[in-house]
Amino acid sequence: MAHKAERGVFELRQGRVLCVNDADRGACVLVAPVEGLGLKSLAQLRSLEEPLRLIVTPHRGRAMGVLATEGGGDLSLTLDAGESPATILGLATDRATGRSGSRLGLGARPATRPESAGLALTRLGGLLPALVAVEVDPIPPVLTRWIQEGAILGVPVEEVEHMVTGSGIEITSVVEAPVPLAVDEHARFVFFREARGFVEHVAVLIGPRETWPDPVPVRLHSACLTGDLFGSMRCDCGEQLRASLEHFKKRGGGVLVYLGQEGRGIGLGSKMRAYKLQEGGLDTIDADAVLGYGADERRYDAAVAILRHLEIKRVELLTNNPLKVRAVEEGGIEVAVRTPIFGGINRHNLRYVQAKVDRSGHWLMDMISQRASAE
Repeated sequence: MAHKAERGVFELRQGRVLCVNDADRGACVLVAPVEGLGLKSLAQLRSLEEPLRLIVTPHRGRAMGVLATEGGGDLSLTLDAGESPATILGLATDRATGRSGSRLGLGARPATRPESAGLALTRLGGLLPALVAVEVDPIPPVLTRWIQEGAILGVPVEEVEHMVTGSGIEITSVVEAPVPLAVDEHARFVFFREARGFVEHVAVLIGPRETWPDPVPVRLHSACLTGDLFGSMRCDCGEQLRASLEHFKKRGGGVLVYLGQEGRGIGLGSKMRAYKLQEGGLDTIDADAVLGYGADERRYDAAVAILRHLEIKRVELLTNNPLKVRAVEEGGIEVAVRTPIFGGINRHNLRYVQAKVDRSGHWLMDMISQRASAE
């Protein structure tokens, strides 16, 4: 059971302080998220009169110029006692932090087990992966009182680790309803919610099931507010989405699995931060790394679970991404055909598309070649 860990995710999303208990050591680490950090939470941490630490991922550590820990684990860095919430956010997100002998390099050490557990909760909550932390050992009476009175939630570190490493993602089908679309007046939307966390997904069923071809055309599409809704020219997402729906119409039906993992899984807020970093010359992968993320934070086990729920066993997968093919096949669903799905290339998204080819192995060279031959 991980009830307290699940509540802990909610607490962090509200910007509140959380206590991650390590019963084996009789110690506790108080953590607060850097994203949304307020003066009240910071004052609560400082009141314990222990050193403040900044907890970051190894991706962020490398971007800061701080040596990664043995095994590439999370890092715990010294914070000056007088740092403001805005300054701490800058220390966790700015490109130049740590490059010029920053004080953060002093006292760098591997994150403790409770510190890493707290960092894992920020990821589950869709927050920037960075924490302010204070370790207390032994636990002082004032903290015991706060926990007993409910002012601070105490979460056992084992509970967090169990929730993070739990097998698979459980999804619940919440509701299904008809939603007439331009490509199909009889389209249906099936709404899903993950059992843990705050992530929601939608399966869009195009055409009556009895008219679906074999294999069933399927597109796994990660949400992109800027591209899908507003037609952003920084990516090709919206064009791929609309091209997929047109493909379903021509083929007599299909399924769009619309996944709630914006910005390659980093969330809309961090996606905007990454855009700002890209304006400074970074590609999408390096910009994400500066913010503490890996090259691609998306997962497709929820998509596989949705396809299983829909009893789809054999698909024509519309994708340029080898990871999607692998995830679907490893989930026990046959990818009988892979169909490329291209958007257009312009001066705003060329570097983005090129990075997907060069650094993520996406099958997009034909798309890039078409642009080159047209110039």
